[in-house]
Amino acid sequence: MSQNLLATKKPTTINKMKQGPIVRFLVYWFVCGLGIWLASGLLRQNINYNNQFKVIVVSGFILALVNVVVKPIVVLLSFPAILISLGLFMIIINGLMLLLVSWIYPSLHIASFLTALLAGMVIGLVNYIVSRILDKK
Repeated sequence: MSQNLLATKKPTTINKMKQGPIVRFLVYWFVCGLGIWLASGLLRQNINYNNQFKVIVVSGFILALVNVVVKPIVVLLSFPAILISLGLFMIIINGLMLLLVSWIYPSLHIASFLTALLAGMVIGLVNYIVSRILDKK
């Protein structure tokens, strides 16, 4: 009897998330916003959002949109540099995408390129951790 219960396991919410592109984008938006918020907490002096929640939400949306639309083109064009650097050039691309968000949405102020690189690493780490947690379930 217990074997039948295990065999007829219903799909979880996480499995359903993998199916819909809109839900995946919403999760990615949340993860980008969370990453920006954590990065601004770690790099307090260099990332400013005037302690407004809406700036985090909007900049997370813009970053998610930039990462879906612009980043694949940049990665394709810079593929030789990514290969030569064994993937380390992706850190620079992530920093550039964050600077682009700061340029598009001036309410999110990033002080320097080095700050954008560090924030890009934090956001990438948050994205990795959240995706690993969601994939386990």
